[in-house]
Amino acid sequence: MAFLSLDGIVKRYGDHTVVDGVGFRAEKGEFIVFVGPSGCGKSTLLRMIAGLEEITAGTLAIDGREVTHVEPAARQVAMVFQSYALYPHMSVFENMAFGLQMAKMPADEIRRRVEEAAAILQIGPLLQRKPRQLSGGQRQRVAIGRAIVRHPKLFLFDEPLSNLDAELRTQMRIEIARLHQKLGVTMVYVTHDQIEAMTLADRIVVLRAGRIEQVGTPSELYDAPVNTFVAGFIGSPRMNFLPATVAEAAEDRLTLTHPSFVDGRLVAAPRRGGARVGARGGARVGDRVTVGLRPEHLALDGAAPSLRLRAEMTENLGGSTQIYARPADGEALSILTPGRPAVAAGDELPVRVAPEQIYLFDGAGLAI
Repeated sequence: MAFLSLDGIVKRYGDHTVVDGVGFRAEKGEFIVFVGPSGCGKSTLLRMIAGLEEITAGTLAIDGREVTHVEPAARQVAMVFQSYALYPHMSVFENMAFGLQMAKMPADEIRRRVEEAAAILQIGPLLQRKPRQLSGGQRQRVAIGRAIVRHPKLFLFDEPLSNLDAELRTQMRIEIARLHQKLGVTMVYVTHDQIEAMTLADRIVVLRAGRIEQVGTPSELYDAPVNTFVAGFIGSPRMNFLPATVAEAAEDRLTLTHPSFVDGRLVAAPRRGGARVGARGGARVGDRVTVGLRPEHLALDGAAPSLRLRAEMTENLGGSTQIYARPADGEALSILTPGRPAVAAGDELPVRVAPEQIYLFDGAGLAI
């Protein structure tokens, strides 16, 4: 039996549907990440799991118990918000202990739980400080510690790192991953940052307009996106897209045409590991398709080029370089290449991509 079960979950505000029939199951101890653009319903869905938003339709169960209309305090969940929401006049210890005190827990048990959580989060020396004496990362640890002391069955995180700078975000991602390994508790994490999703998740739930587009491990979503939306959302830098026409359709490969392809033609073969399905989607000669090219799969090694592009600008990333180059017809493509190649604006670039690294999507944007 799944530890967390959502069946046909709907949330409406009047005539406006924010979450539309979401169904999903998570196992005990899994780290699940909800991702999607702003307004896709991911935070609303998390708040419904917590009981902070009423469910319009559908059922929700936690650890085999239906909790669709159960009060938040009785669900045995703990939520960490984007805002730290610490009481400024209380010490770190008092902030972490407050919820347990309201539950009339014995003082010695409160102290034991707070000190245990502080040790896990390495904030033991900070217990007597006030929030104003803490850095952003330390405040977020206190907010997480306030959740840990409750010993919940389910942790919910609503974009907890959004207020931190880039260095602290990276550090806290590592801390949250370690926390999950140490506690072994089911966690559901909401973010709009797909890098956080890829590095933290056991499985990712990709949402758009209140519906699930795809569920899978980070590798599954990267290697086998079901449509152009998921393909463009998962991966950094995002996937490039080019329109093309099917010139030849064989069982194990498709030959495509576009003005930017060398000799006007490009061969796409089955993807490595069987993630791609060649002509499984029914591509026929003359069909219009979308070619997906990941920036890191585009090589400037000069060997058997596949595309000819004209460089527009480069970004030096230290150990790698991101190049923006425009095809003969269409928007500029992004190329991520190791090192610092000598590329100037206006240079013609012979770019190679392996046939098995090409993604294909039909006219409706579905993977083929």
